[in-house]
Amino acid sequence: MVDIPPSRGYLGSMKVKTSITLSRDVIKAIGRITEAHSNRSEFIEEAIRAYIAQKIREQRNVRDLEILNARAGRLNREAAAVLDYQAIP
Repeated sequence: MVDIPPSRGYLGSMKVKTSITLSRDVIKAIGRITEAHSNRSEFIEEAIRAYIAQKIREQRNVRDLEILNARAGRLNREAAAVLDYQAIP
């Protein structure tokens, strides 16, 4: 799992120039969105950061579910014991 810190622009991290190939319609859509806000590079970086954060959350959720499923039997037995204890005869 990769831990990506929040964007800090040019002050917080060194930028590396790279080249990517995108379809024309994606470039046009980015252009429409970024017209009044920021440049394409900033937009793409923010989008990638959001995507990575989403993937990290999904991986964490899968791991948490695996832990819960592995311990479900014991947790269910404990819950049943507590309910039995609380029952009024």
